Amino acid sequence: MASWLGGLGSGLGQSLGQVGDSLSSLTGQISSFTKDILLEGAEEVGDAATELHVSNSRLREIESINAAQKFENERLKKVCSDLEEKHEAAELQIKQLSIEYRNQLQQKEVEISHLKARQNALQEQLQKVQTAAQSAQMGAAVVPPAATSASYVPVVRRSSGFEGDDMDFGDVIWSQQEINRLSNEVSRLESEVDHWKQIALSSKVQGTNDAEQSEICKLQNIVKELKQNLSQEIDEHQHELSVLQDAHRQKLAEISRRHREELSEYEERIEELENQLQQDGVSTDAMEDSKISEQKKKPWNAEGGREGELQVVKDLEDEIRKLNHKLSSAKEENSILMKEQELAKMEKIQIMQEYESLKSDFRMLQSSVAEQDDLLKVQEKKLQSKTALPEDVIRLQQALLEAENEIARLSSLNQEGLEKELTVGQSKNESIPTCTVDQNLELNQLREELERKEHELNESIAERETLISELEELDKQNQEATQHMITLKEQLSKQHTETDSIIKQLKFDIDFERKKVSELETEKMETFKELDNQKEKLSQCSYALNDLHISKQQLQDSIKDLQEQLRKSQDCNLHNKKEIGELQEKLKEREEELSASLSKLMENKNQESKYPCQDVIITEKEAEIAKLQNDILENKQLNEDLEKSLSDLRTENGKLTAAIEELKQELNDAISEKEKVYLEKDTVVEALKMEKRQLESELNQTEKRLLEQAQKYKQTVEELSNARSMDTTALQLEHERLVKLNQEKDFKIGELQRTIEQMETDYQETKEMLTTSLGGQQQLTELIKEKEASLEKFKSQALQVKQELEEHMKISKKQDALKQNLEEKDRSLAVMKEENNHLKEEIERLKDQQSRSAHVVEPKTLDIIIELESEVTQLKVIKNNLEEEIEVYKKTIEDQNQTTVQLQRSLQEQRKEIDESKFQCEQMNVTHERLSLEKDEEIKNLQKTIEQIKTQLHKERQIIQTDSPDLFQETKVQTLNGENGNEKHDLSKAEIERLVKGIKEREMEIKLLNEKNVSLSQQIDQLSKDEVGKLTRIIQEKDLEIQALNARVSSASYRQDVLCLQQQLQAYVIEREQVLAVLSEKTRENSQLKTDYRNIMDMVAAKEAALVRLQEENQKLSNRAENSSQDMSRETIQNLSRIIREKDIEIDALSQKCQTLLTVLQTSSTGTDNGSGGVNSNQFEELLQERDKLKQQVKKMEEWKQQVITTVQNMQHESAHLQEELHKLQAQISVESDSNSKLQVDYNGLIQSYEQNEIKLKSFSQELAQVQHSIGQLHNTKDLLLSKLDLVTPSVAMASTASQLPGIQYSAPEVLSDESKLVQKEVEQLKKKLQEKDLTIRTLQENNQRLSDSVATASEIERKSQEGTESELRQIKEKHDVLQKSLREKDILIKSKSDQLLSVSENLSNKENENEVLKQAVTNLKERNLILEMDIRKLKEENEEIVAKCREKETEFRALQETNMQFSMMLKEKEFESHSMKEKALAFEKLLKEKEQGKTGELNQLLNEVKSMQEKAVTFQQERDQVMVALKQKQMESSALQSEVQHLREKEQRLNQELERLRNHLLEMEDSYTREALAAEDREVKLRKKVLVLEEKLLSSSTAVENASHQASLQVESLQEQLNLVSKQRDETVLQLTISQDQVKQYALSLANLQMVLEQMQQEEKAMYSAELEKHQKQTAEWKKKAENLEEKVVSLQERLEEANAALDAASRLTEQLDIKEEQIEELKKEGELRREMLEDVQNKLMNLMNSTEGKVDKLLMRNLFVGHFHTPKNKRPEVLRLMGSILGIKKEELDQLLSEEQRGVTRWVTGWLGGGAGSKSVPNTPLRPTHQNIFNSSFSELFVKFLETESCPSLPPPKLSVHDMKPLGAAGTGQTTSTPSNSQMQDSAVSGVSRRPDTNSFLAPRSAAVPLITPASGSGHLLMKPISDALPTFTPLPVSPDASAGAVLKDLLKQ
Repeated sequence: MASWLGGLGSGLGQSLGQVGDSLSSLTGQISSFTKDILLEGAEEVGDAATELHVSNSRLREIESINAAQKFENERLKKVCSDLEEKHEAAELQIKQLSIEYRNQLQQKEVEISHLKARQNALQEQLQKVQTAAQSAQMGAAVVPPAATSASYVPVVRRSSGFEGDDMDFGDVIWSQQEINRLSNEVSRLESEVDHWKQIALSSKVQGTNDAEQSEICKLQNIVKELKQNLSQEIDEHQHELSVLQDAHRQKLAEISRRHREELSEYEERIEELENQLQQDGVSTDAMEDSKISEQKKKPWNAEGGREGELQVVKDLEDEIRKLNHKLSSAKEENSILMKEQELAKMEKIQIMQEYESLKSDFRMLQSSVAEQDDLLKVQEKKLQSKTALPEDVIRLQQALLEAENEIARLSSLNQEGLEKELTVGQSKNESIPTCTVDQNLELNQLREELERKEHELNESIAERETLISELEELDKQNQEATQHMITLKEQLSKQHTETDSIIKQLKFDIDFERKKVSELETEKMETFKELDNQKEKLSQCSYALNDLHISKQQLQDSIKDLQEQLRKSQDCNLHNKKEIGELQEKLKEREEELSASLSKLMENKNQESKYPCQDVIITEKEAEIAKLQNDILENKQLNEDLEKSLSDLRTENGKLTAAIEELKQELNDAISEKEKVYLEKDTVVEALKMEKRQLESELNQTEKRLLEQAQKYKQTVEELSNARSMDTTALQLEHERLVKLNQEKDFKIGELQRTIEQMETDYQETKEMLTTSLGGQQQLTELIKEKEASLEKFKSQALQVKQELEEHMKISKKQDALKQNLEEKDRSLAVMKEENNHLKEEIERLKDQQSRSAHVVEPKTLDIIIELESEVTQLKVIKNNLEEEIEVYKKTIEDQNQTTVQLQRSLQEQRKEIDESKFQCEQMNVTHERLSLEKDEEIKNLQKTIEQIKTQLHKERQIIQTDSPDLFQETKVQTLNGENGNEKHDLSKAEIERLVKGIKEREMEIKLLNEKNVSLSQQIDQLSKDEVGKLTRIIQEKDLEIQALNARVSSASYRQDVLCLQQQLQAYVIEREQVLAVLSEKTRENSQLKTDYRNIMDMVAAKEAALVRLQEENQKLSNRAENSSQDMSRETIQNLSRIIREKDIEIDALSQKCQTLLTVLQTSSTGTDNGSGGVNSNQFEELLQERDKLKQQVKKMEEWKQQVITTVQNMQHESAHLQEELHKLQAQISVESDSNSKLQVDYNGLIQSYEQNEIKLKSFSQELAQVQHSIGQLHNTKDLLLSKLDLVTPSVAMASTASQLPGIQYSAPEVLSDESKLVQKEVEQLKKKLQEKDLTIRTLQENNQRLSDSVATASEIERKSQEGTESELRQIKEKHDVLQKSLREKDILIKSKSDQLLSVSENLSNKENENEVLKQAVTNLKERNLILEMDIRKLKEENEEIVAKCREKETEFRALQETNMQFSMMLKEKEFESHSMKEKALAFEKLLKEKEQGKTGELNQLLNEVKSMQEKAVTFQQERDQVMVALKQKQMESSALQSEVQHLREKEQRLNQELERLRNHLLEMEDSYTREALAAEDREVKLRKKVLVLEEKLLSSSTAVENASHQASLQVESLQEQLNLVSKQRDETVLQLTISQDQVKQYALSLANLQMVLEQMQQEEKAMYSAELEKHQKQTAEWKKKAENLEEKVVSLQERLEEANAALDAASRLTEQLDIKEEQIEELKKEGELRREMLEDVQNKLMNLMNSTEGKVDKLLMRNLFVGHFHTPKNKRPEVLRLMGSILGIKKEELDQLLSEEQRGVTRWVTGWLGGGAGSKSVPNTPLRPTHQNIFNSSFSELFVKFLETESCPSLPPPKLSVHDMKPLGAAGTGQTTSTPSNSQMQDSAVSGVSRRPDTNSFLAPRSAAVPLITPASGSGHLLMKPISDALPTFTPLPVSPDASAGAVLKDLLKQ
């Protein structure tokens, strides 16, 4: 940085020096010109007194100017020293800042190292876990853990280098800009001062007094004092600035401490914000400083203006008025500033309030950010925090903007005040009219007034300064507030950026997870679909096969039966025919016998007469005939029967055929129905799939919710732990209170139990009393009343007991919850301890850091204290919230307890369903295993076929293959036929019905499964996250394997081959795709089956785990339920009593210890002072309390540790089981993936080899075609050559003859001799050409012959090779055909056998499944039976209890009946007595009536007796009423008991009926199962027979196959020999290939390395270029600004030049003062000699420079500038240099430095000048060697008179010089004219001016034109007008004696 700035400064210095030198030369030329004019004018000044007067005035002027220059030099020196001090201060600040930033960097690096160590530890743990997981896995299919661990490594971005450097650079640039601005202002003010000085000089009249000069000196002294004050104030301001910077640095340190914990990724952002902060803060300070400085400068400028205008009285009066105004305005400003101060205070208060509100918002934001982070980790779509954050940020930004607006308003108010003062100062400066000389008398009064006013002004300035200081303090406070706001804003922005980055990362993670999930879901769906299809196909095939087999068997049986019947009928027919034949023969014999017998009869009849005894014989014969006729009839009937039977058989045959056709139709119908069913099934399956997806989505949602809840719980636990750490004592108190309550409740329960026991004893006693005391009526009633009362009491007590029990249960639950909370809090305590340790370590580290940086400690500690206090308040708030949340959680725990009860019920239901699903899964596994075996066999077959194809391909490498596509097609057709052969069978109606039932059952099962899913979704959440993580890792590994396989499959060479040969392979692509499709189908089936198996296994495992947990929970609950509440309460009471005893013992022991310790302390304290002893005892007590607390905590920790150990052991057991299952599954997966990969590799190899062979064949064919083409071309060329030869020979002959003829004809004439010569030449040329042609023809012929020979040999070789190849092709084709035939035969045999085997195995599996189903059904029924028997036993026991109760009730009822009877008997007796009494009363009445008159005494007695009897009757009635009421009650009770007994009897009957029904059902089921079992056994027997038959067939086929294989092996051996040769060749090529591939890989690696290096280099270069570009751009911007400033300065300089011209014109009037100059001429001569010497040195140096830098610098320009500088008087040289500097763009400070150095010594200026270069565009040219003659030939005196006339006239305004008009000089030629363009232009302008206005002369034009510096020389003209010769480069004034007059001097000049 410093070096860069130094280089920049040096460059600027050089350029500014060049500009200054050029300017000085310019001004020197101007001054030399004025001297020439003055010298010329000296001729005509005659008066010596005027000359003296003029010279004196000039001397005074020069002295004043010299004094001013000295003062300025001193001031500039001071400025330089100040700037150097500033520079040093800035460098120190920069160093300090860089040190601070480096410290920060080191701290960050330390933190990063800590984090890295932590990360490495975590990675090691991860690797250990992964190695543990991988150790059990099989094979190398697992991805190494390094890859996975690497994936988790977070990218730690860290910007290299010091980040503070950019900020330092920015500060430097800003300070440079400030310096530039201030220097510009200073230069402007100085220019104003110069302007006023010039005006003052111009306004001076000849008669100025010495008094005025003394006043000027005084005023100059005042100015000096004011300037010193200014410099002091500037120093003070700089000091304040440095203080502010220190404060700023401290704030920076605080900010760095606050943000130390931030990660390195966000440091760039922080730096940007800090840069903004610095710029804002420093710019405001700088603005205020600059304004104040302006304020203070402007009045002093005004005073400086007044210094030159003391002659002007009116102006001073105006100034006095203005000062009065200023005083009033200052007072007003004071009041305004006071108001502003109050406003600022108010605003500060508001800002503080806003800051507090922002702080609270910030805290809220922090909490919300934490919550959002947690939510974002869980949820995908909940990104509301993102919207909430920006709103808060916007609000904060608005607050910041408001604060900034307020600051801006304050600064604007300050600016307005300053601007007012500025305007006042400017108005003072501007309103200065021309001077008057008359008012010199009023000057003294005005001075006094001025002094008074100055006093007042100083007072007002002091007041303003105080106010400004107050304002500055307010501003500082405001800035601090704003900086605090900005820091807050930065923190918020950082948090915002962090949250944004986290959100982005989470979004990215969510998207990635979503993609993964979607991919997995798609794969899952595909696999499910394929599985379903496979299942459907299998089920269809199995059903179709079963149906076909059954139908086949039925048809076969029917056919066999029919065949047997046919055979029987045919046999019968044959037999019948034979019998008919025999019978016919017998008939014929009988007929013959009959005829013989008839004849005999006739003879007998004839002989009747002779033989009478023969009648008997005749009768016998007739009987025999009748018999024979009967036999014949029977035979006929038999024949007819047989014919009928034949016709019946035929009709039956027809019927059977019809039936077969009907069966076929039914089969077709069944197939169509089956298809419909399948369609319905598909729709159902799709619907189920949709439901499944929905369920899965619901599951995912529930999982997410649960995760959210878990995180919330975690948060609450953490908060609770914090709260607990805050107040553990309160919790202990609550715990003790709860324990006391528990004890009280236990005592109450004990009392209630005692009362219950007493009640039971009372109840027994009452029962005994009832049995014993049936004797008396009163006893019974009393007992009943007592009993009722006791019953009511007992009921109420029982209710109370129940309520109390329920309350105790609740309390126990609460205690459990509290225990859990305590355990959690203990855990959190441990965590907090760990965190405490970490914090301690960090504190130690911080202490180390603080020891390094001790100067920043105190504010840090204060901040830490403030932060801790704020944290304490926050923690208190959190504690209150946590207490509220604890109450809420208690309620939720109670709700959850209720839900657990419901879950237990649902679990019991689910167990059964899970058992069923387990069984189904087992069945599925068996089927899957079988299918996988079959698929493996098929794969093996395919591998064999692939190998055979390979061998064939290897043979047919060099042959065009024509039959290979046919082979492929045939094999494909065969495979496809084999696949489709399973689907060509039909189903029967019974099977379809069965399918429909199955579908319905499946639907039911699906519903159940849906219910299970809903219930299990809650259980699935209990699975540990570790298992999920493992599974995800496994999935990732599998993905990697799949990618690797894909990479293997899609190799680069294969792709290239495909791209090269796309057009050629169009015919073969279709076939290859078919083969691929077949293979891919097989692989898909495999993968589907595997995925299904995995899913099922996972489901089963999850369900089993859930079942086990639920069973354990059920057992626990059942144990609790079985153990009565009394036992629970007793156990709890016992435990609590034990605990209480232990606690009491501990308390006693501790109290004793405390007492002893206290006594010891008291005894010790008596010796020592009272106060200190008291303190020690208190401390001791506190220590004891702490020890007690620690002991309790230790106990709790031990309990928690035991619980944790138990949970960990349980988890380990579970994880071990899960790991075993996982390992098994992974092993299976790896095996299957290996087989898959092998197959894919083989297949790819085959395809590649096949394609390579095809490519080679095609290349061969192409080569053949090329050869043939080349032969054809050769033939064509041959023909062409032959034809050309034929053409060439006759043309040559013709040419020769033609050439001879004209030679003969035209030989005679001599005129044509020239032509003949030409002709001869042409002939010779043609001959030469012919010879060349002949040579070429011969060579071509020879080439042709060679080619023809080679073609012939090649054709012969080709024929031979073709014949050989054709013969080989034929042989190979024959072999190929034989092999194909054998292969086809074998394939057909294998397929037939495999089909048969499949059918048999399917049948067997179906039967086994049916058997297993039946067995399970039997076991289920047995279980149900057992359950029913248990229920029956329970019911019987209940019945017995009820019967016992009924008996008791009956006994009571009988007793009551007896009592009732007794009562009724008593009643009857009483009624009888009452009747008797009534009769007696009537009798007495009668007696009384009889004895009334005389026997009153007896009457009275009788009346008394009657009354007594009546009273007794009343009492008896009352007793009877009571007895009746009691009786009614007893009747009601008995009726109720009877109704209960009837109800129980009905229940018994119902139960008995159910029992009987169940028994019947069982018997029926058993019968049906036995029947089914018998039928299954029969089927098994049949199937075994079939299997035997098939085995025999297999044996026969195997022998045939063996024979065929033997033949094939012989052929294979011959083929293998050929194969070996080919394989050797292939191995060699493979070796070469591998070698080349290795080389290629090496090259690729090296290339990649090179590319990496290149890219790095490019990036570095880009970075370098970009940095340099930025620097250059900044430099260019600065240069542009400087250029603009310079242009502005040039304009101002031009104006000044014009003013200087005007001043010079005025000076030219004063030619009278020339005589005074003669004294100075001697000095000037001396200076001239000195300058000559200087010139010689400079010329030497210039020559050297010319030699060194030829063509770079214009010699003339350099010389002119240099000489011009030395021509100027010494007091004017700095101005000239300043002009040059301003033209060249050198800064004011640097110019001043150069000038000061120039005053010290000449050499530096010369070196600086020589170091300078070009850039003198605006310098007017004054070439030293012109040769032009002068246009003006008139005398100098005439010209001077004209000049004076023109000067006395009012002159035109001087034309402004533009920078663009001033062009560089052309190099002067030797003796040529070198008048510059500028001169010529100026001359032209002068001429034009003359032409326009003839009155004006040449002096009116600008000086450069009117009086050219170099006049063109002519023969005639004035001597002075002649050009200066080379010998005299400058005008050297002659030494003149002081006595000599001006005239003499002029004469001497003229002589010269």
